[in-house]
Amino acid sequence: MTEHRVALITGSSSGIGAAVARRLAAEGLRVVINSARSETAGRALAAELPGARYVRGDVSDPADARRVVAEAVAAHGRLDVLVNNAGTTRFIPLDDLEAADASVWRDIFDVNVLGPWQMITAAAPHLRTSGAGCVVNVSSVSATRALGSSVPYAVSKAALNHMTRLLASQLGPQVRVNAVAPGLIETPWYDGATQVWEDSREWITANTPLRRVGTPEDVAEAVRYLVDAPYTTGDVLTVDGGRHVV
Repeated sequence: MTEHRVALITGSSSGIGAAVARRLAAEGLRVVINSARSETAGRALAAELPGARYVRGDVSDPADARRVVAEAVAAHGRLDVLVNNAGTTRFIPLDDLEAADASVWRDIFDVNVLGPWQMITAAAPHLRTSGAGCVVNVSSVSATRALGSSVPYAVSKAALNHMTRLLASQLGPQVRVNAVAPGLIETPWYDGATQVWEDSREWITANTPLRRVGTPEDVAEAVRYLVDAPYTTGDVLTVDGGRHVV
């Protein structure tokens, strides 16, 4: 058993999730790394961080979601923080309605909406007994603006924002529930979508007050803030370099 706070970060073998794991570990939390597929990368990251564990599991599968939480608690004896970072998308032009067929919607919603719901449902009893339990969902600016990698993706993040607010109202005072909404972040998601990335980078750099795209570490710092913000719940914190104000 550990006296350290314990954080479970889904989809954390690379990108934003890995940066969150490193940031929280630097704050002294014991982190549990998770991924659905990238087991080698997940185990390597866990080996870097003090007291970290790796648990493979697909958050869109209800049994896997329960097992991931159970293994995290079994390893550390407690669970204080859940970061729902696992997500998926398809790069589909917003005006291509035929390409965003029902199978695309189901695949995206299974991971981006049902995944966080199933993880929170499994984690809630442990977070309630933590004394300072919190959930941070990783959303997107596309939840509130007419943009994004696809319509199903943007709508899934809008649903996640509303879930965040609903559960904040229901799980308090024992558990706080917040979200971060990143703008364009340099992550492996854009591998294979080089032109999309370069066009987006150029536009964001020219039109964002901070004149750059974001990094996973930028998002990780926002997550860390929400993990340690005792009087903040039901909030969606935008992390987009100020693009939303221009």
